[in-house]
Amino acid sequence: MKPYERRVLPGWVPEFARLGGMRVRSVTRVLGSAVLVGLVAGFGAVLFYYATRVAAHYALGELTGYHPQPRPGGEPSMGSLPEDARPLVPWLLLIVPAVGGLLSGWLVYTFAPEAEGHGTDAVIEAYHHADGYIRPRVPLVKIIASAITMGTGGSGGREGPIAQIGAGFGSFLGDVLRFRPSERRVLTAAGMGAGIAAVFRAPLAGALFAAEVLYWSPEFEAEVIIPAGIASVVSYTTYGAFFGWQPLFAMPDLRFGDPKRLLAYLGLALAMAALGMVYTHVFYGVTDLFRRWKIPNHVKPAIGGLATGAVALGLYFGFGRDASVLSVLSFGYDAVQRAITDETNVGIGLLLAIALGKILTTSLTIGSGGSGGVFGPSMVIGGCGGGAFGLALHHMWPSFCPHPASFVVVGMAGFFAAAAKTPFSTLVIVSEMTGGYHLLLPALWVCVLAYLLADRQSIYRAQLESRAHSPAHTGSDVRVLLANVRVGRFLPPAGEPVPTLAADDDLRVVVARMSSAKLPVLPVTDAAGTLLGIVDIEHIHVTREKGEDGAPLLARDLMRTDVTPLAVNDTLDLAQELFVDNDLLALPVVDDREHRRVVAVIRRHEIASAYLQYVHGRRTSSSGESVPPPA
Repeated sequence: MKPYERRVLPGWVPEFARLGGMRVRSVTRVLGSAVLVGLVAGFGAVLFYYATRVAAHYALGELTGYHPQPRPGGEPSMGSLPEDARPLVPWLLLIVPAVGGLLSGWLVYTFAPEAEGHGTDAVIEAYHHADGYIRPRVPLVKIIASAITMGTGGSGGREGPIAQIGAGFGSFLGDVLRFRPSERRVLTAAGMGAGIAAVFRAPLAGALFAAEVLYWSPEFEAEVIIPAGIASVVSYTTYGAFFGWQPLFAMPDLRFGDPKRLLAYLGLALAMAALGMVYTHVFYGVTDLFRRWKIPNHVKPAIGGLATGAVALGLYFGFGRDASVLSVLSFGYDAVQRAITDETNVGIGLLLAIALGKILTTSLTIGSGGSGGVFGPSMVIGGCGGGAFGLALHHMWPSFCPHPASFVVVGMAGFFAAAAKTPFSTLVIVSEMTGGYHLLLPALWVCVLAYLLADRQSIYRAQLESRAHSPAHTGSDVRVLLANVRVGRFLPPAGEPVPTLAADDDLRVVVARMSSAKLPVLPVTDAAGTLLGIVDIEHIHVTREKGEDGAPLLARDLMRTDVTPLAVNDTLDLAQELFVDNDLLALPVVDDREHRRVVAVIRRHEIASAYLQYVHGRRTSSSGESVPPPA
């Protein structure tokens, strides 16, 4: 019979169930918690959508007279907020974003400074450097500050705040349920993915994004994918129950069917890689400029808002008072929808102006400390940039680009793949946002090429190169080594007596033997040395407190039978789990789990000390001589 197969217990409980139970409980509670995280992210997305729409209606619509049109085909209407025909008052586009930035800056820097900027980066930072911990107040401050920022015209996306809401609740839930740091990190990342899934109606992409965005190299955080998948499905269905199930953008039936068009998409990949590098360098150039500026942080977002309004106003007058160019403000999704559905009636110059202007306004809004996401603006930049490239190609070589709208969709994917270093989740998210699954092949082509052609600068500075560089995985190589070292290597010399108790030993004998052995735990064995249970010094105290006066206490009355012992063939990583699961400072070691003959008692710290000596290539013998570790 193989080790771990079964254990002699009342009822003959299978040992693999006992050992596997630890992992099953851990997985089950993480996945169950992911459902709650998904619910909160979904409801948070609903609340945040209403908040931003209400803020934009009154701040931009009622005050300035700016009503973006057309809205994305899948974006729900707000019938309770009728849009009147109030004429645009251009000069207010300077004042309103500045006031919004002032309010947002005061709120963020007074109550939660880590809520400034784009929320996704803060979640990545928490995952790698804070064991997934996010202060509970941060999501609340983020949602209010972001609604003010974007509702007053600041350029940003909904995904950052929603990601921080989901991640913040995952962190909070992990704390309440006393999860291990690794489990809390997973819940935090799952919450981030759930936020993306809801706000962009992209559940598969949400799960992949949460696992991919943590690193700028082509590496996934595998342990995140399944919990993030569950959270994303729940958040998406919660959001869809309020707003329907259609993709965010309405689009015609576009298909890929001509291999020679891959050459045209190669040109698009080059253009999106270049545009992505412009975006990241301008964004962090502006960000660093504001951080070096020696003025109070509270007023920096107001200056960023004022500059954002100035860019929008300059473009508005530069394009003959064409309100379409004001898509550089707020969300800007109307520009993408217009480029998709009215592909040949929008100008190349207008699309380029929106793409480049959006880079500036996003950098000024978020880089100054304003609150919002960078994913949403990236869709506008990539869509308009790709649309301009497609229109130019359509005019010169119509056979290479019969439908410029397809370049809008693929441009969104390629641009963000270059800027965020997330080629595969971006491919899926754009497909789910548009329902354009027939463009998967050219989108994959462009995403991979744009990712490879762009430099290492990412829009998410908190990304690390790989798991090996993440403090969250410090010690992973140690765990690999632990899995290759057996408990039997650290047993005392053969012939050394093992301190044990008999079932009929009374309390006086138990205490005396524990004192002489200087062990907090002693095994109880039968005449053949088979393990019956263990006596723990803390359990003795509890039993004595609850025992009847005058009643004799024997080892059989004091022993615990629910303890899983170590076995000689156990690896050290399993030994560590058993120490934690049994919550004991020492454990008996048995020859195997079939016969259960006790061969030693090992303290937890002895395993750690022996392992350290093993790692350094030596092991101290009982005589104190340093010798190589046994083979």
